[in-house]
Amino acid sequence: MSKFFGEIKVKELLRFLVGGGSAVLVDYTGYRFLLFLNVDLFIAKAVSFICGAIVGFIINKLWTFESKKFVKEEILKYIILYSITALINTGVNKVVLELLGLQLFAFLCATGVSTLLNFLGQKFFVFYRSAK
Repeated sequence: MSKFFGEIKVKELLRFLVGGGSAVLVDYTGYRFLLFLNVDLFIAKAVSFICGAIVGFIINKLWTFESKKFVKEEILKYIILYSITALINTGVNKVVLELLGLQLFAFLCATGVSTLLNFLGQKFFVFYRSAK
């Protein structure tokens, strides 16, 4: 277990949070815009999450995990990771929204859960080999 935590670098974690903040801003802005256009809540959240995921891939690949080489497998792994976390994200958003009726709180809960899963997934699955 200590080896696992020893592999998590503070620099990567901080960069992930900054890069992730940019991705979340894209996600939230897109979400609110789509809701403004009366797009279904579930679809709006899924689309906005995908937009944030694209921004996150670029920032995290190049800056957070310093994976400079183009590696096709990273894209596939990233799509797999984000497909899973998108389902989790939209599910958490829906459940919290149904239970409490608070859009911002539901969004933040969904974002918090997917942020943790995405950091661990990118660190140990997507960019693991190329970041070394």
